[in-house]
Amino acid sequence: MKPPWKEHVDRLRIRDLSEVFRTPKPVIGMVHCWPLPGAPAYLGQGMQPIIDHALRDAEALVEGGCDGIIVENMWDVPFRSGPRVQPESIACHAVVATKVREAFPVPLGINLVHNGGVALLGIAIAASASFIRVCMFAGAGVWDAGTWDEGCAADLMRRRKELQAEHIKLFADVDKKHSVRFPGIDLRTHMEWTSFFGADAVVVSGRMTGDAPDLGKVQEAKTLAREMPVLIGSGATEANVAAYMQIADGAIVGSHVKQGGEISEPVDVGRVRAFVRAARGR
Repeated sequence: MKPPWKEHVDRLRIRDLSEVFRTPKPVIGMVHCWPLPGAPAYLGQGMQPIIDHALRDAEALVEGGCDGIIVENMWDVPFRSGPRVQPESIACHAVVATKVREAFPVPLGINLVHNGGVALLGIAIAASASFIRVCMFAGAGVWDAGTWDEGCAADLMRRRKELQAEHIKLFADVDKKHSVRFPGIDLRTHMEWTSFFGADAVVVSGRMTGDAPDLGKVQEAKTLAREMPVLIGSGATEANVAAYMQIADGAIVGSHVKQGGEISEPVDVGRVRAFVRAARGR
């Protein structure tokens, strides 16, 4: 017989992505925010053009058949990490995400790169999001900007409890793109740690944005995940998504569904439709 605390913990964790989405194998589209105030590429135009761009991309993703949306500060490059993310970026991110959630009746996720942790949770609470994508939930490593970072699970899980936000589910990256893990943290180790600390699902990606993970890596992650769902986190295209979906439980798509496949361009609803059809095996 399980003790009450263990029953509570087990009830919190999902076993199937249909607990969040309308399908057990969702396609989740990325809304890449234009540079937010404080980012080097921000032009001082105020929030409305940033919101308008996010709403246009979100509309194309939903119209094209995506089952959910993640709003991410993609163009706040070069990225800060963890607690170094500045308050103006956090606040503006929450405003954009809230507008997207109000406009489109699909599950909303938040990603704050790199590894927003507790700030990421704050954005999700403000925007009434259903889930967050956590870049480094467990382990440690170095980001592309040269910043050393650590897993945020201890602080994040405690804060989620304190803020009565345990309904917000945790999709945790393993061997995350744009980073190099501390020596000795192989995929098996990272998966074990991520599961042990309470993630709801894991995300597998390639080396950088738009890079596809090796199918063997995805298969290994799926085997190691046991009951946890596994999502593809980068590099899925119309040509390869069917193969990934035979193994994984869902796909997150960003670059491929932009006009011409260029990540800085707007979302192309035709490319979204074609990607979703391929993911569904049609």
